[in-house]
Amino acid sequence: MNQRTIFFISDHTGVTAETLGHSLLTQFDKQDFRQVTVPFIDTDDKARETVQRINEAARLTSMRPIIFSTMLEDSRREIIKRANGMHLDIFNVFLEPLEKEFGEKGSQTGGRAHGMSDFNSYMKRIDATNFALANDDGGITQNYETADVILIGVSRSGKTPTCLYLALQYGIYAANFPLTDLECENGKLSNILVKYKKKLLGLTITAKRLQQIRKERRPLGRYSSMQQVRFELRESEKIFKRYGISCIDTTEFSIEEIASKILEDTGVERRVRP
Repeated sequence: MNQRTIFFISDHTGVTAETLGHSLLTQFDKQDFRQVTVPFIDTDDKARETVQRINEAARLTSMRPIIFSTMLEDSRREIIKRANGMHLDIFNVFLEPLEKEFGEKGSQTGGRAHGMSDFNSYMKRIDATNFALANDDGGITQNYETADVILIGVSRSGKTPTCLYLALQYGIYAANFPLTDLECENGKLSNILVKYKKKLLGLTITAKRLQQIRKERRPLGRYSSMQQVRFELRESEKIFKRYGISCIDTTEFSIEEIASKILEDTGVERRVRP
């Protein structure tokens, strides 16, 4: 199957185009995509250069690219629309109906979704991200009283990326602690985890998926063997049951979905809104 090229283009960071575009593309799991982000298109020349890139991708693949665009400046939006691709102008889709409803034009100010317009929210995200990095993989445990949630699970079950997503999106203080052979063999949690049991949430995953993920990182040895994977998952789930810890199966969920499920299950309040 040929790859369909996807362009996320913006006159700012491109995060908005990427976020909505990725959400829509997940509905088409039979397609193979090559994704290209082109941010900071803040001149007409850059817009024309981007059109050339899009047209070249169409020529090389014989399929017109899909373009997710968040361009606010009219002249550059018109230039991008000339490209040989399917153009999905996100702001045009949503902004124009809102302007009609409110009876006024939008300010056409870029970067407000993910920029510095709300400095307090920005700093909360940064602080939460620093907390997640400092309290990753059980390296530091003395900060757990500050944590909103502590994720536990076997290696590669999704703990670290989920903690970072919770921090970056919602300003949530999320720590994580790995369940190693020590916990799996004796069936007990460390005293520090027991102390903060109310903050604990387990992550699990199917053995087949976990082995696939581990092989990508470390293909040889016991770490990625099916016997070891099954042992760790079986024993970790016994621990969750023994201590009455709620558990989420991450196998079929994206990071966004896992984070939403965590918020729903724990009742942790968002410090900031995405």
